[in-house]
Amino acid sequence: MATDQLLHDGPSRGVRHAMSKVPEVTVYFWIIKVLTTGMGETASDWLAHLLGPVPAVGLGALALAAALAVQLTARRYVAWIYWTAVVMVSVFGTMAADILHVGLGVPYLISTPFFLLALGMVFALWYGCEKTLSIHSIHTRRRELFYWATVLATFALGTAAGDLTATTLGLGYLGSGVMFAAAIAVPAVAHRWFGLGAIVAFWSAYIVTRPLGASFADWMAVSSGRGGLAWGLGPVTLYWTIAILAFVGYLAATRKDVA
Repeated sequence: MATDQLLHDGPSRGVRHAMSKVPEVTVYFWIIKVLTTGMGETASDWLAHLLGPVPAVGLGALALAAALAVQLTARRYVAWIYWTAVVMVSVFGTMAADILHVGLGVPYLISTPFFLLALGMVFALWYGCEKTLSIHSIHTRRRELFYWATVLATFALGTAAGDLTATTLGLGYLGSGVMFAAAIAVPAVAHRWFGLGAIVAFWSAYIVTRPLGASFADWMAVSSGRGGLAWGLGPVTLYWTIAILAFVGYLAATRKDVA
């Protein structure tokens, strides 16, 4: 797949379809996205401790299926419906990565490339079928299914990558958070000053939001012996959820994320 092909959307490039199922990419989009990643990380761990791994995964799968069903049946983008689906993908994506590591004993050095390969396959299938990877083109059922498959893969990849840097590579959660905070600026700089295509820049930054938010949420939640602030999984989940509700409520009222 040629690089220049990935950077273009065909006739619809730069145009937002009236029936688009995703929000405009604004600063609010990135703030809420990072918040959902952190909330999903701690919520997944909290549920696993509270219910046990198997019941937690079952509950997460049911919640994800319900949220996606509502999202897929909606006729156009609705803030609370869309972001509820993202939150559920975040929770379940964390569980998917944790199952491989905790449940099956797969090292992060293996699971991270595995999820990277899975994401690449989703991108290849999406582009092969639709000839675009632009989120401005999400206005058909098939494109929306590709979009959510991509989102799920990015969450699983980001979870594994964040744990890889924090634990396996020994950077710690705060160190990982700082590293990914710097890394997320790279696609923006490359797009603005070095000609990186908008689509590649968007998805590159999108992937990094997962380990960025999760690293800082883990840093807040884990014990001081693990280098954290020891606020606890439950409280951190609650705080980040309140922040998400505040931002989503603001967008629902102002519609600043709708063209």
